[in-house]
Amino acid sequence: MTHPTGGGRLSRLLRPQSIAVIGGGGWCANVIRECRRMGFGGPIWPVHPTRAEVGGLPAVARIEDLPGPPDAVYIGINRSATVAAVRVLSERGAGGAICFASGFAEAQAELADGRDMQAALLDAAGEMPVLGPNCYGMLNALDRVALWPDQHGLVPVDRGVAILSQSSNVALNLTMQRRGLPIGFLGTVGNQAQVDLSALGMALLEDPRITALGLYIEGIADVRGFEALAARARALGKRIVALKLGASEQAGLAAVSHTASLTGSDAGARAFLRRIGVAQVSSLSALLECLKILHVAGPLRSNRLVSASCSGGEASLMADTGLGYDIAFPPLGAAQREALRAALGPKVALANPLDYHTYIWGDVPAMTACFAGLLRGEDLGAGVVVLDFPRGDRCSTADWEPVIEALARARGDVPLAVLSSLVETLPEDVAERLMALGIVPLCDLPAALEALAAAAFLGRAVDPAPVLLARGEGALPPSRSATPPGHFCQEEAGGVLQEAEAKRILEGAGLVVPSHARAATSGEAAEASERIGFPVVLKGEGFAHKSEAGAVKLNLASPESVQAAAEEMGAQGYLVEEMIGGAVAELLVGVVRDPAHGFVLTLGAGGVWTEILGDTQVRLLPVCDADLRDALADLRIAPLLAGYRGAPAADETAVVAAVLAVQAFVADHADRIEELEINPLIVTPDRAAAADALIRLRTERQEGEGDAA
Repeated sequence: MTHPTGGGRLSRLLRPQSIAVIGGGGWCANVIRECRRMGFGGPIWPVHPTRAEVGGLPAVARIEDLPGPPDAVYIGINRSATVAAVRVLSERGAGGAICFASGFAEAQAELADGRDMQAALLDAAGEMPVLGPNCYGMLNALDRVALWPDQHGLVPVDRGVAILSQSSNVALNLTMQRRGLPIGFLGTVGNQAQVDLSALGMALLEDPRITALGLYIEGIADVRGFEALAARARALGKRIVALKLGASEQAGLAAVSHTASLTGSDAGARAFLRRIGVAQVSSLSALLECLKILHVAGPLRSNRLVSASCSGGEASLMADTGLGYDIAFPPLGAAQREALRAALGPKVALANPLDYHTYIWGDVPAMTACFAGLLRGEDLGAGVVVLDFPRGDRCSTADWEPVIEALARARGDVPLAVLSSLVETLPEDVAERLMALGIVPLCDLPAALEALAAAAFLGRAVDPAPVLLARGEGALPPSRSATPPGHFCQEEAGGVLQEAEAKRILEGAGLVVPSHARAATSGEAAEASERIGFPVVLKGEGFAHKSEAGAVKLNLASPESVQAAAEEMGAQGYLVEEMIGGAVAELLVGVVRDPAHGFVLTLGAGGVWTEILGDTQVRLLPVCDADLRDALADLRIAPLLAGYRGAPAADETAVVAAVLAVQAFVADHADRIEELEINPLIVTPDRAAAADALIRLRTERQEGEGDAA
C-alpha cells in the first residue's frame, strides 16, 4: 500500500495503521506508553513468549499469533532473537521494523561476528524496510506515531519540519527544544544497515506536510543517494540543512603534502554537501534556528539583512556578531531613509543596524511605519527586529505586545523575524504566536545569524554538475593534457614523483612552470644557471621536505654561488629554476582523493603561510571559473590578491587557468592520482607559475581498494 502523502516502500513503517511491539522490557513498555500519549489511534499488539500483557495491553506469545501483518514493528529484544523475528515478520508481510538492539556492524571492533550478524539481519529482512539496528526509532507527530522507547518532547502538529539523526541521544535532546519549532517527524537510523539518512529523507520529503529537512550527520555512506536527496528537495521547493560531524583521517593516506594534512574525509564531506546545495551549520542551536526560518519563510533570496532594535548596544552587537557569518547589513537607501525619518523624527541617527530608540515604543502606527520603511530596501533577504522578552513568571510582558502587533501589520514580501539575543528571552508561547503570524521567532544571537546565513545560502542556485567520485565516476571537461594516460616515469618509492618530473607532466597539461633544468652535479648546476639567467633558485633532489632540509636556496646571482650552494647541499641531483620576481602572493593548490566523496580541491594561502594562516577553501571537483573566483574571494588573503593599499593585483585569470589545468589533468588520470599539490603557485600581476609540485600515484593496493569502494 502507498500512503497518499508518499513514502513508497517505507510508507507503512513511517505512517502505520497498526503497530506490534516485540519484547517485554521497560523499553518496550515505554514504546506502548509513548504511542498512547501521542494519541495513536490504531491497534498496538505486544508480543512476548511468557507474559500475558506488556505495557497494560494483552500480549500474544508468537509473531505468528498476531491478528494480521503489522504495518510497523518495534523490536526490543537481543540481537540474535532480532534476526529471527525479522525473518518471520518479513515472511508475514509486515510493513517494516525498527531494530533497537546493538551488536551488529557498528560493534565489529569489539565483536568478531558483528558484521556477520548484520548480514544475517539483512538477509532475514529481504524487501521489508528496517531502521537501525542500534537506534531509538522514530516519532511521527503528524500522524501521532511514537515508535520510541523513551520520553520525548514532541506534540502532535499538522505541519512541520523533519529531523533525521545518526545519533539517538542527540535526536532525543532535540525533541526537548522550547523554541517554537514544529517538528513533524524525528527519526534515527542507527548504523544504517538498510535504510540510510538519504533514503529516509527522500521518503519524508514527498509528504506535503513536511516543510524542510534537518540532518545530524556523522558520515555519508551513499554519495549518489545524497545527491538525489538534495535534488529532489529542491524540485519540491524544500531545503536541507545539516550539522556535519565525525572528522576522520582518510584510510591509507600518508600526509606527504600540506594538502593531505589540511584535507580529510570530513572536509570532503563538507565540500560535497556544499556542492549539492545542502546548508551546513556548526551547532544544534543553529540547526534549529535555520529550520525555523525554512519552515516559516523558506530559503532567503539574499544575505542582505536590515535590523532594528531600541538599543544602541543591541544594534552594535548585531553588527559585530554578523562579522563572523556570510551576511551583510547594507547601507540604507533613499526610500528607507525617507520612510524612517517620517516615522522616527529628527533625533534618531539612521543606520543599518538601526537603533530606533524608545521614542516610538508602544506607538503601534509609528512602529509599523518604522519596520515597513526598513523593508523598502533593495534585494533584502530578511528584516530582523531585536526583541528580548522579560521573564513571564516575575515580570509583565504587556509593553512588548505592541511590537508584535506592529510587526504583523508591517509584514510584506520580505520575511520578518524577531530575534532574542538569548534563548531564555524568547518564551515558547511567544515563539508559537509569532510562527502563527508568519514571523520567524529566532533566539541566541550567534546561532540565529549563522542560521540566516545558511538560509541565504539555500536561496542560491546549485551547480547541477555531478561530483567526480574517487573511483572515476562523474563528468569533467576534456583535458588539454599532452601526456598519455598512465605515462608516468621516474617514480619514487611510495608512488611519489620527483618535482622535476611532476612539473614536466603538469606543464604538458597546460600549467605554467618557471624555466628550469636538471643537473647531476654542482658543476652542471652552475652551467644550467647561466642558460636560465639570474637570479635563480637551486633545489636539491631526494628530500621529502626540501625547505626543512636546507635544500632550497633562493636569489642566487652567479654561477659560483650556485656551485657553492650545490656543494653545500650534497644532494643526489639538482633542479635549477628561474627566480620569479614581483610576486603578489603565493597560493596552495592541492587535490586529494577522498574515497567516499571524490577528488577534493584545496585552494589557499601557500608557501610559508600554509600552516601559519590555515587560510583555505575546499571544493569538490569539478569546479568552474565562477566557483574558483568565489573561492578566492572567500580567502582571508583576498585583499592581498586584489591589490592591497595600492599594490598591484594578482592575475586572477591566470590562477583560475592554473587550477582548471590541474583539474583537467586529474580528470584524465583519475585512475592513477592519489594526491597532487602545487605549493607555492607564485602569482604575479601577469602570470601564475608552479614553483613546486608533487604528484603521488596510487599503489596497486590502493587501486584495488578504490575498485571495491
